Amino acid sequence: MLFNKKVLSLVLGACIIGSAALSPTAQACTRMVYIGPDNTVLTGRSMDFSIDIPANLWIFPRDMERNGEVGPNSITWRSKYGSVAASSWDISTPDGMNEKGLVANMLWLVASEYPKFDVKGKKKGLTISAWGQYALDNFATVDEAVKFFKQDKFAIVSDFIPGTDKFTTVHLSLSDATGDSAIFEYIGGKLTIHHDRNHRVMTNDPPYDQQIAIKGYWESIPGQVFLPGTSKASDRFVRASYYLNMIPQTSDPKIAAASVFSVVRNVSVPYGIGTPDQPHLSNTRWRVVADQRNLIYYFENVLNPNVVWVDLKKVNFENKAGVRKLTLDKGQTYAGESSSFFEPSAPLKFQGL
Repeated sequence: MLFNKKVLSLVLGACIIGSAALSPTAQACTRMVYIGPDNTVLTGRSMDFSIDIPANLWIFPRDMERNGEVGPNSITWRSKYGSVAASSWDISTPDGMNEKGLVANMLWLVASEYPKFDVKGKKKGLTISAWGQYALDNFATVDEAVKFFKQDKFAIVSDFIPGTDKFTTVHLSLSDATGDSAIFEYIGGKLTIHHDRNHRVMTNDPPYDQQIAIKGYWESIPGQVFLPGTSKASDRFVRASYYLNMIPQTSDPKIAAASVFSVVRNVSVPYGIGTPDQPHLSNTRWRVVADQRNLIYYFENVLNPNVVWVDLKKVNFENKAGVRKLTLDKGQTYAGESSSFFEPSAPLKFQGL
């Protein structure tokens, strides 16, 4: 098939749009939701960051007492559902799945601007490091979460990542076992919610309404003719969208997980890649695929050749079972179903004010 001038013109135009939409300090994560036959739903994501972001896996039981960690004006709650989550520096859970198949993913978004928080004011607060965990603890479906967050009952409170000059600016995506999906962003200090089961692919930047526009532009260009190949957010969005619709439609859990992993790897940033004038291109540090029908949480660290997974159906989420941890941040090696290797642990302390 010939690559004609009209197609080339469209491609170059889309590249310009994608480049203009990127901030020079963005981190480069990608998230996607696979919907297959027989109620098969899986969510995959890459965690890309410009510095090392050590991760461990955690099991959190039901009925845990939680605190918003922003001082005396913090919200408090008890976890309604148990969950398995991946931590960052053991101060945040940017990714996880609960026992009802709700998946939470936090991705960087430079344009994020959160409402001002008064530690002595009337409105209570929740540290941004626990935003995803709050959703996992409290909701079984995306629709439940959307209805709750629309009420704007508390403020999301952000701060710098300890020991860095990086002010935390993320957006939150949720997907559930029905394939429903929502993206939560704070733009100009106000919460914007994009709720639609068709919102199956997202990247770190730009804000999601612009990502939707990029998707619409590229739908006019056949993927078998041309796909953008860089690690820029807009290019990753296009490739993930195309391949997500091309991989096998199957209810076989192994094939489905392998297929989603293959797309996540396709949009990952190769280890060691980076240029001084493009700090938004960040290494992929780890990857996750969450099987929401079969309740299996797969985790892959790029510095370890093995995939470890947790079958949530084998996990005791009763409160008396306590918090458990699978330590992976010092090169420990596990492979396959590893729920029995989790060890009792004190809960992680969410970073707050």
